[in-house]
Amino acid sequence: MRLDRDKIESLRRQLLEEQSDLRKRINENSHYGLAASYRDSTGELSSNDNHPADIGTDMFERSKDSALLEKEAFRLERVEAALERMNTGEYGRCVACGKFIPIERLDALPTAIYCVEHEPRQNTSNDRPVEEEFLMPPFGRTSLDGQGDQNGFDGEDAWQIVESWGTSNTPAMAENNNVDDYNLMFIEAEENDGYVESLESFLATDITGHHVSVVRNRAYHRYMADNEGDHLLEPDDDRDRSPY
Repeated sequence: MRLDRDKIESLRRQLLEEQSDLRKRINENSHYGLAASYRDSTGELSSNDNHPADIGTDMFERSKDSALLEKEAFRLERVEAALERMNTGEYGRCVACGKFIPIERLDALPTAIYCVEHEPRQNTSNDRPVEEEFLMPPFGRTSLDGQGDQNGFDGEDAWQIVESWGTSNTPAMAENNNVDDYNLMFIEAEENDGYVESLESFLATDITGHHVSVVRNRAYHRYMADNEGDHLLEPDDDRDRSPY
């Protein structure tokens, strides 16, 4: 349906008001602070500060300001393009098919130059950063778990060691939803480290291999708590007691 003159003028006033508001926001804050140099915006004599974390924060803020400015500039372009189409008499027609754009759509989006069927922005892009190809599977090329003939130390093992010293996660964010101990939050925390069977970590012999003793470490206490051992078969020797 063709727009009448009163409707076009009403939309024109709406677009002019938005154009003025956009120009004011962009100019009054010096293009979101990007008009000043990075050194001036940080207040430092040099961009090489003694506090790298502060530089990281400033860089993030500059990136955010740049994105906001780009968004406003893009919106301003669309507003001005709509106003230009009003001056040429093309406003209200889809630039793809030439059909009239429904009035309801123009009321909701005065800058529309496409009908709903031909609006390109409704198509969600499936493009992903190329870095994701390197990072999948997790730990990328440093993860060797998927190789059947490889059981050596790899990138995942390195992360497990670092993670075991603590992260900012809480038990609620752990990979295992049933974890209730901060010491068991890291990946494969229940995995035996340095032994296959639990008893290998707490049974010991002397240099001759004859005198068997028990080292009461964490693996031992877990072993007994799971009812896998019998206390009556263990010699009660205080010399063998150890919390570790």
